[in-house]
Amino acid sequence: MYTARERFQAVMIRGDVSKGFPIIEWASWWNLTRENWIAQGVPADADLQEYFGLDRMRQLWLRPTSKQTPAPKDHGGPIIQDEDDYERILPTLYRLPQLNADAMRQWRTEQEQGQAILWLTLEGPFWYPRRLFGIQGHLYAFYDYPELMKRINADLAEYNLAVLTEVCKYFIPDFITIAEDMSYNHGSMISYAQMDEFMAPFYRQVIPEILKYGIIPLIDSDGQVEPLIPWFEDVGIQGILPLERMAGVDVNRIRAAHPQWRMIGGFDKTVMNLGEDALRAEFDRIKPAVMGGYFIPSCDHQTPPEVSVEDYRLYVRLLREFSDECAREARRGNSEAVASESSDRAI
Repeated sequence: MYTARERFQAVMIRGDVSKGFPIIEWASWWNLTRENWIAQGVPADADLQEYFGLDRMRQLWLRPTSKQTPAPKDHGGPIIQDEDDYERILPTLYRLPQLNADAMRQWRTEQEQGQAILWLTLEGPFWYPRRLFGIQGHLYAFYDYPELMKRINADLAEYNLAVLTEVCKYFIPDFITIAEDMSYNHGSMISYAQMDEFMAPFYRQVIPEILKYGIIPLIDSDGQVEPLIPWFEDVGIQGILPLERMAGVDVNRIRAAHPQWRMIGGFDKTVMNLGEDALRAEFDRIKPAVMGGYFIPSCDHQTPPEVSVEDYRLYVRLLREFSDECAREARRGNSEAVASESSDRAI
């Protein structure tokens, strides 16, 4: 029996499906989903990973803002308008996190024992300026405040490198996601030229340092992300999540075009409450990509509130069966390849 971390490493580092893949929910559950499940009998204080028998993932998200940083007046609203505002809030930004040493050592122990997959999230050069300028102001800032945008992203790069050093004193994350959310259902919100000018310098500074630790760097972006893959491959990123089916993402198409591109997610969340036949059909749809390796199938974003406790139990059971099925087929394929090679040598 392989541990969750052994399965993660086999699939994501070597593309080896013969051990199966970890059974995970990478995204935190919606509050509405939790509330519905509590009404259906799930204890309010339940650890849902443990409750549903999932493999454990532990995420550490470290932000460049602090409790002293002003909050926007509404969702997506601005914190700053210009460079003067940035200077004003600068003392509240880029403070190194005060990590709980005991908790971090416990995480490392769980990781070393194979009980947990550890995951660090950093904010990226699209996501973070948007939080400062607000959604609308950020898109104008590419034109109105280009030098300020570059300054912010240079400061962010230095902060993220310092965070990486600090975290790695305690444990080496199995993978890192860089939060961007820069796509909608038809593709990127910005052009390649903008990405190359404003974001690529950040990645070319940060990604080599991540790779020195042997950590897998992934992008976290919703929406139709397929056109962005070559952009991110070019700056050293190795994969992406969550691969939303509703945005038209096709994991099989990605695997055919990018054989070693890492993926997590990809399972259409909108079928999770439609019964066993629909679930099995969705597993069949993504199977070619799974068998290609470097892909951990999981819900392609947060489990929707209409998914009942029993729906979710069925999904987890079938996901586990799917892992076993893929592992058996991979082992059988490996055995046949060895037998064929031996036969060729005998001839």
